[in-house]
Amino acid sequence: MDIKKRDFLVGGALLGAGAAMTGEAMGQSGTVFPAPQQVFLPVNGSAQRFPVRRIYCVGRNYLAHIREMGNDERELPFFFAKHRDMIVQHGGTCAYPGMTKDYQHEIELVVAMKSGGMNIPMASALDHVYGYAVGLDMTRRDQQSRMKEKQWPWEIGKSFEDSAPCGTIYPASAVGHLSKGRIHLAVNGQTRQDSDLAKMIWNVPEVIHYLSAQAELKAGDLIFTGTPEGVGPVQKGDKMTCRIEKIGELSVTVV
Repeated sequence: MDIKKRDFLVGGALLGAGAAMTGEAMGQSGTVFPAPQQVFLPVNGSAQRFPVRRIYCVGRNYLAHIREMGNDERELPFFFAKHRDMIVQHGGTCAYPGMTKDYQHEIELVVAMKSGGMNIPMASALDHVYGYAVGLDMTRRDQQSRMKEKQWPWEIGKSFEDSAPCGTIYPASAVGHLSKGRIHLAVNGQTRQDSDLAKMIWNVPEVIHYLSAQAELKAGDLIFTGTPEGVGPVQKGDKMTCRIEKIGELSVTVV
């Protein structure tokens, strides 16, 4: 069953975003208004869907991107968050956000967790990975830069509506664990980002290890692992086509 971005489950029954909740359903759920939606991602080769819990993002994980942004090359990995209802799925649209004149793309490998914990050792980190997907960390770059100057939190630049497009999840049992492979983004058919996962400074086990030191990871968590060089602006009408070797394509259009 195909569930769109703003569908949700109530008491086991599927409701559309525009559907009214009956008094009976309200009573059964025990909530004063319909419970927030659960977001699902499709799983390649399966009728099962992946329920999303949290979204974490790694900052600055490719050396060339750190250099193009003029940042410190020696920093340990750090993390910020997005919300699961900011996901846009393959074939969907991203609304050009307000409060920016510099809306930029960042293609990233996404790690989908099937279990977790605190202080996960690097040696066992991949045991907690369900699979991988192609993602986009959409960014209001001018707002992010302003926050850096003021030493304020990044949320306004990173966490906003439609800022976390994510494609189909490919189980690791089918594609293996990804440590290398081409990562490529084109806008309207023109290449913007073109690199290899092998160029990540912190590989997937290291990212999981460092992130689990500050937050308890659980099944359903997504980790966006950073972007290579070539980030740049998009405008209304632009189509972004993203590919990572072995895990398919993510295509979204700015509206």
